[in-house]
Amino acid sequence: MKDIVYDIPNLRPTVRRHTLAVIVDNEFGVLARVIGLFSGRGYNIESLTVAEIEHDQNPLKGGRSRITVVTSGTEVVIEQIKKLLERMVPVYKVHDLTIEGAHVERELALLKVVCVGAQRQEALRVADIFRSRVVDSTSESFVFELTGESAKIDAFIGLLEPMGLIEVCRTGIAAMSRGKAGV
Repeated sequence: MKDIVYDIPNLRPTVRRHTLAVIVDNEFGVLARVIGLFSGRGYNIESLTVAEIEHDQNPLKGGRSRITVVTSGTEVVIEQIKKLLERMVPVYKVHDLTIEGAHVERELALLKVVCVGAQRQEALRVADIFRSRVVDSTSESFVFELTGESAKIDAFIGLLEPMGLIEVCRTGIAAMSRGKAGV
């Protein structure tokens, strides 16, 4: 039984997962500064990938890199993160792929399974269903390579665990907006 006559709406802000593409100078210490921005304010990084996208022959310039960060937060928190990133000197652009439109996300995983007998056949069957490749094989183990969305990799891991999964290595999410526009 309620003590009040009317319902009070739930006004808790919604926490959403966002994928940010950050274009930065490819120079010493930039990644540490970007990560420091998150850790200094208590924001969690769920996934982080970094790669050079433009190479400059001049060693003093160094070109540019793309940092893809996946984080969760309310709209206010995400806006604060984006504004703080944009104010950093080595940052050229910050794109929130989650709100800018359709985008593609992929992740790569290597998974080692130790198994013998019937479990080997079952592991190969499951790998075939997920379109995974065997990149290493011994008489007692397999190393599978799988590319796809994080949920697909999570499902594959869940099926391999009872078969003798002993090691997992994941790259983190790489993401890109769809269509003709680039970052």
